[in-house]
Amino acid sequence: MIVGIKGILARSTPLSAVVEAGGLFYELTIPVTTAEKLPKNGSEVFLHTLAVYREDSQTLYGFATAYDRDFFKLLVEKVSGIGPKIAINILSRMSVDTLKSAISAGDVSMLSKCPGIGKKTAERIVIELRDVLFKGGLSGQPASDIFQQQSQPAEPTAFSDAVATLVALGYKLPDADKAARKSLEKLGEGASTEELVKAALAR
Repeated sequence: MIVGIKGILARSTPLSAVVEAGGLFYELTIPVTTAEKLPKNGSEVFLHTLAVYREDSQTLYGFATAYDRDFFKLLVEKVSGIGPKIAINILSRMSVDTLKSAISAGDVSMLSKCPGIGKKTAERIVIELRDVLFKGGLSGQPASDIFQQQSQPAEPTAFSDAVATLVALGYKLPDADKAARKSLEKLGEGASTEELVKAALAR
């Protein structure tokens, strides 16, 4: 199974990337949150991947982190009615940290803001993923170690608090999530909620 690809980024769009590796060109479908982190065309790039095979298609999905890839895999494998296309749309709209916080809190309203997600589907996401994410997973299931190792719901982080603060200040959720991500990339993991919010408002 292909779990990663390292090569030269030939070209990219917000939802796709073409990587040249060993003389072959691989086209990957990616979420916007990964596209935001890609280097310039012609630069070396590494993407974590998941291959999805269907009767009439073979698609390679790429992600900036294994964390994102594994969440995508959980969405597709665990939630009925969620296919790869909708899962990519979800990860394009919000970061995994924001999505996990919404699932932990049972925030159906937040989840239903993602394209292709209605209230019933959002409820299924909460019901079908909450135990997998926060109570050790289901035995025998291929959930990622990243998520299975967590035994308790995620505590609020500076990032999630910054997103909530920006939403309270009038930002739309996807915009708040993106602004907080950009601030986190700039300031680093040790940044406080106040620092993240100030950096976001200064953009």
